[in-house]
Amino acid sequence: MSGFFLPILASPIAQLQAAPPATAPSGPTGPGIFEFFVQSGPMAKLILAILIGFSLTSWAIMIWKHSQVRRADRQTDRFLEVFRRSARFSEVNQAASDLDASPLVGLFQAGYAEIDAQIKAARQADPHAHDHAEATGAPKAYRIRSLDAIERTLRRAITVETRQIARGTQFLATTASSTPFIGLFGTVWGIMVAFHEIGFTGSSSIVTVAPGIAEALVNTAAGLAAAIPALIGYNHFAGKLRHLRGRMEDFALELVNLAERNFT
Repeated sequence: MSGFFLPILASPIAQLQAAPPATAPSGPTGPGIFEFFVQSGPMAKLILAILIGFSLTSWAIMIWKHSQVRRADRQTDRFLEVFRRSARFSEVNQAASDLDASPLVGLFQAGYAEIDAQIKAARQADPHAHDHAEATGAPKAYRIRSLDAIERTLRRAITVETRQIARGTQFLATTASSTPFIGLFGTVWGIMVAFHEIGFTGSSSIVTVAPGIAEALVNTAAGLAAAIPALIGYNHFAGKLRHLRGRMEDFALELVNLAERNFT
């Protein structure tokens, strides 16, 4: 009996030994979506290049504005310390040259120039009063004629400084609003290419429509990737700009009050 079962048992064992080892199924090895995009037409590549240009420029502006706003905040704090500590406007004017990144420096220099012009005009109109004060040893009388003129000068200076600080943020707004539509144009173009290939070849296989779909997806993603950071950056710097403008308006009122107390 044992001799009868041996050939039966040996046959499956021999088959198992002769069978090749099983291998795990490999993943897809076909070209990826970016490889399809590389093979796409010049229109899709042009749209992607435009979106990349918008994105890189936006990031450069955001880095520049971040550095500018931080420097302006620091120097504004230092300028206010100097302004409130000094006894004369001439002392503040000398220290202001080292703090020119602060928008308050522009306001002070504009207001100081207007006050100085009004004082010189008053001296020319009544030179005897100044000579009498020097002869008698009385305190020199520095008088201004119009606080309204100083306020107008400061309002104009606020507009100039605000425009200077806001430089570049318009491009962020343009990027945030336009790049999604540019990417959408790439999407529509890619779908048009896909349908054209289907109609030309008569085949709706993935190999035929993949390049057009790649154009659509990559351009849409690139448009959103350019728009979202630009929108966040624009809103961030708009808030910083409102904060700095509020500080400029407060300083303008403080300067007008100081001029009214000392020169009227």
